[in-house]
Amino acid sequence: RPSPEEAQLWSEAFDELLANKYGLAAFRAFLKSEFCEENIEFWLACEDFKKTKSPQKLTLKAKKIYNDFIEKEAPKEINIDFQTKNMIAQNIQEATHTCFSAAQKRVYSLMENNSYPRFLESEFYQELCK
Repeated sequence: RPSPEEAQLWSEAFDELLANKYGLAAFRAFLKSEFCEENIEFWLACEDFKKTKSPQKLTLKAKKIYNDFIEKEAPKEINIDFQTKNMIAQNIQEATHTCFSAAQKRVYSLMENNSYPRFLESEFYQELCK
C-alpha cells in the first residue's frame, strides 16, 4: 500500500501515476469500476510491444494487440476512429515498433484528459491520500 505522500505525488502528473506500480494498480481498478479498463490494458500492451526485440515476436504481438483491442467486435475494443483502425490494419502486415503509436497517443490522451481527473476526484483516491 502506498504512503499518503506517495499517493499525493500521483496528482502532479499522469506519468507519475503510470510509472508507480501502486498508482498503476489503483488507476486500473478505478478504470475497471468505470468499465473502461481496456484503455490502460491497451496502453500497457503497446508499452510492452515497443520493447520487443525479435521481429517474429513483434509480428505475433502486433496481431494479438490487433485481435484483442483494434478489430471490430474485439473482446477489449478501444474507442478509436476508423482511419486509425485502417492504418493499423495495414501497418501490422509489416509490423514495426510504431504501428500502434497513433492509437496509443489517442488512448493516453483520453485517459489523461477524462479518466485521470475523475480518478483524482474519486473517493478511492482521496482515501489513499489520507
